Amino acid sequence: MSGRAYAEVIGDPIAQSKSPAIHQVWLQRAGLSADYRATRVESGRLQAYLNSRRTDADWLGCNVTMPHKQTVLPLLDRLSADAQRIGAVNTIVPDDGALVGHNTDAAGFLEPLQPVLAAQHLFRMARILGTGGAARAIAATLYDAGFALVLAGRNPDKAREILGELAPEGEHHAPPLDHFATPTEFAFDDREGCCDLVINASPLGMRGQPPLPFDWSHAPPGSIAYDIVTDPVQTPFLQSAQEAGFQTIDGYTMLIGQAAAAFALFFGAPPPRLPGDTDLRDLLAS
Repeated sequence: MSGRAYAEVIGDPIAQSKSPAIHQVWLQRAGLSADYRATRVESGRLQAYLNSRRTDADWLGCNVTMPHKQTVLPLLDRLSADAQRIGAVNTIVPDDGALVGHNTDAAGFLEPLQPVLAAQHLFRMARILGTGGAARAIAATLYDAGFALVLAGRNPDKAREILGELAPEGEHHAPPLDHFATPTEFAFDDREGCCDLVINASPLGMRGQPPLPFDWSHAPPGSIAYDIVTDPVQTPFLQSAQEAGFQTIDGYTMLIGQAAAAFALFFGAPPPRLPGDTDLRDLLAS
């Protein structure tokens, strides 16, 4: 290496990314002489960016965010098993001149749900709102965890295609996203012993985006509301869920979890995390 080793996050836009703040805390605490940056890469420059990094001896890899998680796939040399299964990449690392795509979104998403999923359930159902790269990771990992999936998007045909690819067995559904925007009088059956999730896996509710239209009459009693949006962390989706009496999980949880898995890929060891990641949550909220 000729300079200071570094990893980075790429996307467009990228200024709002909180990944550098997370990784810098871990790098400092671990005493590693390395850096983590944010780099804006427009869609038309993705190939040129990868070409330039491929020959950079100081580059340890990058995280990938919108809108590149799927478009980067054909530009890579290999995919990990998770990335291949999900059909989306959020982490790229170099390996002897090759660029290898990974997906740590699935591990990050599942991390806060581990205590819930450790229990036995009679039935598991997840309502996933969105059909992008993150939604694919969530759908694949929840299918593997035994969930029946309701995947809602603006384009139901796209949602059905994703379900056919990632959840080939079982009874799954692909309603239009606006199905959940108005109240329902559907009477849910007894949910004792069941596990129900309602997940915003779309950018709706993000700063600068319209809110996600979801009426909580569509959520079974005892559901857990999970929003992967991080800016703001307290989205209208989560606020309305809390007002309706549902347990919530915010986007910082998944963000930190997927970052931890990526950190290990970049720097060769797990990050030095504090219990509950209270330091990072305070930092991100400031």
